[in-house]
Amino acid sequence: MARTKRLMVRTVVLVTILFAMTTMAAEVPKMTKEELKGMLGNQDVIIVDVRIGTDWNASEIKIKGAVREDPTKVTEWIEKYPKDKTFVFYCA
Repeated sequence: MARTKRLMVRTVVLVTILFAMTTMAAEVPKMTKEELKGMLGNQDVIIVDVRIGTDWNASEIKIKGAVREDPTKVTEWIEKYPKDKTFVFYCA
């Protein structure tokens, strides 16, 4: 029963995060891949790959210099990054 409850809690958390991301997406600036290419190597930009593990593992394409973070554990990793940087999150 405990495992089922943990799975249900994780599912609710993931759905909540995805809903929040979708809702906020209209407010978040978007960029083209050409704009991102111009930012590669910039010390003031942190590129975060937030694809889920299976998608990330299956992909042959990864942005050089990007860091991989689990989108379901934002509260565990967000504090390790400086707040004065520009963040680029991508999931596809």
